[in-house]
Amino acid sequence: MYYFYVLKFFSSGRIYKGLTNNLRRRITEHHRGQSSFTSRNGEFKLIFYEAYINKKDAQKAERYFKTGHGREVLKEKLKNTFGRVA
Repeated sequence: MYYFYVLKFFSSGRIYKGLTNNLRRRITEHHRGQSSFTSRNGEFKLIFYEAYINKKDAQKAERYFKTGHGREVLKEKLKNTFGRVA
């Protein structure tokens, strides 16, 4: 499986979007500071993910959600989450 995922940082409210073939391992890497972005931005919470069988489909989703329209769609999907993360 391939996963498109979204992290939200507590202190800044910033969002990180990524792609991986092993979500559990990748989140562990983020917690350990093995990503330059997450190591600089503090504590975070996984707020969204989608699973895909095909890697190209997952890559297409990642590219889409990183566009202006895709960001708006993601905000609408997660409108209750973006206001508060606990």
